[in-house]
Amino acid sequence: MSELLQAMALLQSTFDKYAGKEGNKDTLTKAELADLLHNELPVAEGKAEVDNLFSLLDNDKDGVVDFTEYVTFVTSLTVLCKQ
Repeated sequence: MSELLQAMALLQSTFDKYAGKEGNKDTLTKAELADLLHNELPVAEGKAEVDNLFSLLDNDKDGVVDFTEYVTFVTSLTVLCKQ
C-alpha cells in the first residue's frame, strides 16, 4: 500500500476509533472530539477550547462533526504546519 493510501486509511481509522461511542458511528459528538483531540492531537486544553474548536468544525451546525468536517480540519491543520 502506498504512503498516501496509508495516510488516508489512518485518517479514516482514527475517526472510526472515536466516532459512535455515544451514538452515530458516522459522526463525532463534542465529547468524542474532545477524546480524539486529547489522545491523538493534544492541542486543545480545557472545555472552552474544545467548545470553540467544535463550533468551528461543525460547519452545518447539526451538533456533530461528520467525516468531511473532520478531514477538512486535519488537512487544513496539515497545510498550516507546512507553512
